[in-house]
Amino acid sequence: MLVYLAGAIEYAPDHGRRWRREITPFLRDRLGHQVYDPAEDERKSLTNEEQRNLRRWKVCDLARFQATVRKIIDYDLDIVSRSDYVVCCWDEYCTQGAGTSAELTLAHQRGIPVYLVTQMPVEEVSGWVLACSSRIFASFEELMEFLLDGKRRA
Repeated sequence: MLVYLAGAIEYAPDHGRRWRREITPFLRDRLGHQVYDPAEDERKSLTNEEQRNLRRWKVCDLARFQATVRKIIDYDLDIVSRSDYVVCCWDEYCTQGAGTSAELTLAHQRGIPVYLVTQMPVEEVSGWVLACSSRIFASFEELMEFLLDGKRRA
């Protein structure tokens, strides 16, 4: 089983690393699932030059920035499309970007389950995001219980 970890990176203070580092051992060691963490895979399919200059190009060379980010989009969406399910941490930082919504949309369109974890009130979460979600959890503990229960039944 391959799980994709979706959530804010660009606007998150820690680039979305903390929650991913906390859930990964459970998914990998306890459930035996392969985990793809886009926050840890900064290299993706980028060249050294693209990796070095990406942030600078956003300000001084928009065309180059767009071309490079398109490589990242293609890379990540390819992995989403091959995943067995998506775990998404939806928070206020997700609302500033577009990548997470795109990943959830693709997963929904491909019939890939999306497990949304959010502490935001449901009325503050985009209806689009809610519609792309298979299950919504108020905490990672609830999600882990759900996944363990599914493993026990399998």
